[in-house]
Amino acid sequence: MNTRPVLDPYKQPFALAAAFNADNSFFSVAHELGFKVFRSSSCEPRISRDLSGGIGCADMVGTTNYIILAGGGKAPHFPSNKIQIWNDQQQKVVGSLELKAPVLRVRASKEFLIVILPFQVLVYKMGNPPQKIHFYDTLENFYGLCSFEDNIVATPAINPGQVRIIRPVDANNSPRVTFIPAHNTHLRAIALNKKADMVATASEKGTIIRVFAVESGTKIAEYRRGVDEAAIFSLAFSPHDKMLAVTSDKSTVHIFDLPNGVQKAADTDPKWHKYGILSKVPLLPRQFSDTYSSASAHFEMGDELGGWSPQSKAATAEALSKWSPERIPTKGLLGWLNDSTLLVIGAGQDARWEKFVVGVHETGKKFIQSVAWKNYLD
Repeated sequence: MNTRPVLDPYKQPFALAAAFNADNSFFSVAHELGFKVFRSSSCEPRISRDLSGGIGCADMVGTTNYIILAGGGKAPHFPSNKIQIWNDQQQKVVGSLELKAPVLRVRASKEFLIVILPFQVLVYKMGNPPQKIHFYDTLENFYGLCSFEDNIVATPAINPGQVRIIRPVDANNSPRVTFIPAHNTHLRAIALNKKADMVATASEKGTIIRVFAVESGTKIAEYRRGVDEAAIFSLAFSPHDKMLAVTSDKSTVHIFDLPNGVQKAADTDPKWHKYGILSKVPLLPRQFSDTYSSASAHFEMGDELGGWSPQSKAATAEALSKWSPERIPTKGLLGWLNDSTLLVIGAGQDARWEKFVVGVHETGKKFIQSVAWKNYLD
């Protein structure tokens, strides 16, 4: 029985998007009336700006006072096709950049600005105004897929399931681009590790997660999330690359052990496998022998007014085709604080911060457990 109080949809603003900064020490939230910034470890507010209009995305530039904004929601404060560079020390816009299409997402460092449009990725040298280095066409990218670590960018390419790796400036001071054929169908999630030498991917089917070496494109690992299709919300490498966390619309967070990780033996010992000794029987379907997560837990997606719910049909691209990009709130966003502490952030009407700890039982089996949560816009 659900004993939680019914949410008043007019009590708090609708959170349109959430994003971590470069080191996951803060997360920013764009909502129908402005934007907020919170300390990740405690979910305590650091910045709250009421602009009396919608912000569709807000991305911090590291830990500086600069935040990259774009309009969004039902009543945008800024045009949705215009980037605004906000200086919070001065509490005003100090620069802007007009694009030819709505901005779905931005990623920024002190050196570069990455702008994600529905069919393009644009790379700029950071400045006032930013200077365009290059632009790259993509397949439809309505989820704003992009990972940006150590000045390397990973985005969808022009072929289904293909990842484009962009090094904005190489030794010759010019962009270098390589491609990784990761899946046969459209991508649903992409994540680089902090050193940007590995990239994790998931397709719109959401059953298989793959990890590749960025430089060579070699497949390092492959994991099975499950047999049923699902929408993968987020992928995140732990700080020392021992684990990969994955969230989906099944309201589940999975932990997979990466090669050379602390629990590598669990991949080969049948007693840790989901199907036990059957994982070693030849000629059975591959799902019996695939590598599954070493730990999993439920996370709260929130009580939405419609669209997202654990009981609804898996939110694949087909199921979400009727949604406009502005109406798809961030869900299941992952961010590691350290190798044993993981956050899951969700936007929407019921916007949530949830903290998990990852550990190992005395038996040697890994676990993940929720230890705290908040409705951060209350």
